[in-house]
Amino acid sequence: MRQMRGIRLVLAGAALTASSCTPAMVNQQSEEQTIRAISSDWQRAIVAKDVEKIVSIHAADAVVMFSNSPQATGSAAIRAAYAGLVNIPGISLMWTPTKIDVVSPTVATDFGSYTLAYDGPQGRVSDSGNYTTIWHKVDGQWRVAVDAPVTATPMPAAGAAPQVMDLADMQSSSGAAVTWGDFTSPGFDPGAKIAVLHGNPGAKGDYTVRLQFPDGYKIPVHWHPNGEHATVLSGTLGLAMGNTADWKAVRDYSSGDFLYLPAHHSHFGIARGVTMVQLHGEGPLEIKLGAGM
Repeated sequence: MRQMRGIRLVLAGAALTASSCTPAMVNQQSEEQTIRAISSDWQRAIVAKDVEKIVSIHAADAVVMFSNSPQATGSAAIRAAYAGLVNIPGISLMWTPTKIDVVSPTVATDFGSYTLAYDGPQGRVSDSGNYTTIWHKVDGQWRVAVDAPVTATPMPAAGAAPQVMDLADMQSSSGAAVTWGDFTSPGFDPGAKIAVLHGNPGAKGDYTVRLQFPDGYKIPVHWHPNGEHATVLSGTLGLAMGNTADWKAVRDYSSGDFLYLPAHHSHFGIARGVTMVQLHGEGPLEIKLGAGM
């Protein structure tokens, strides 16, 4: 009897161990359909220039790697990258998943092909390529964790003149048509807004953006790898150069005042009243907290 009892205990233990090792079931078809629906929403958001919708489809720490562009990591960088992309004249971007594989209840992979077209200085520019996307389920919702489109366009032959990938010669935007989004960057308090007027601040090339700060907003000590050209459009911007925030050193700049902030030189500031500043420079626009040169 004792031997039989021991055998039963061993079998029961083996059954428990086997059940604990059984992977969670995944409804491949249902989860794949959900991801395809989100992918379609993503494409519609690009057509609508709804940058906030695009950002919401990505995880907070997502990584986007566009061809020929610096890696964009986190919501702020992805917002800046897409704000530039959707405002390219005549932009058309579409993709088709080839295969979506839900490898676990919280991870899926997606690869396929894309087509891209926009209006360039010499006419319509077209591109095509492939992409790989990794999806993570965050709080019950599928979100993009990594997105890596890769162009299939051949490199120009040695000695050939490179194609200029820039916007049309003439671009204009009325003040009423400017689209504002939340500006978020590590170390910066919430409350600031950003609008991209020209180019892609997250990529190489010239860009123009506007920043709006609420009254009393403090800009922490930071620096940029590239120089910055700043014009105060409204309100008053208090700004000083230095590796530590000495607020007694701040000088006020009013509407119409221009500042050039050299690369690698730390600066900090404060908004006195609701303040709008326009920045332009050579991208990518990177923000580095703390002391520079």
